[in-house]
Amino acid sequence: MATVEKMPMLQEGYATLSADLKRLKAERPLIVDAIEEARAHGDLSENAEYHAAKEQQGQNEATISDIEDKLSRAQIIDPKDLSGDKVVFGATVTLLDEDEKPVTYQIVGQTEANAKVGRISYNSPLGRALIGRKVDDEVEVTVPSGDRYYLVSKIAFI
Repeated sequence: MATVEKMPMLQEGYATLSADLKRLKAERPLIVDAIEEARAHGDLSENAEYHAAKEQQGQNEATISDIEDKLSRAQIIDPKDLSGDKVVFGATVTLLDEDEKPVTYQIVGQTEANAKVGRISYNSPLGRALIGRKVDDEVEVTVPSGDRYYLVSKIAFI
């Protein structure tokens, strides 16, 4: 029997996905109207507007299905409820790079990841390397630009 894999995410990520789903569902009638309007133009075999609207409808429905799947498997985690001395999902980790420059990342779900604002997925190479580490652990991670080395200097649950 297959088990459904839970998808950990923060409350903020769940709210963002829910808002995206609501917006996409609201677009459904607009797409149907565009299809009907294009269908009224006659011959469907050479009707670019019709084919574009049908393609948009397919993409919209696929995205809706994907988001509904993620929301149904969501496991909402509040970092403030966590504690301990190891890096886990939701932890905010301060690392020292090879130049002793601090960089801070929060370990989040795939849909919430945005490295520019300091959020990395637990499935990313760095995220996987950090999970289970403690303060003063050295971390080596292979990224597209090469091998990087970090020292875990702080773990917070905020």
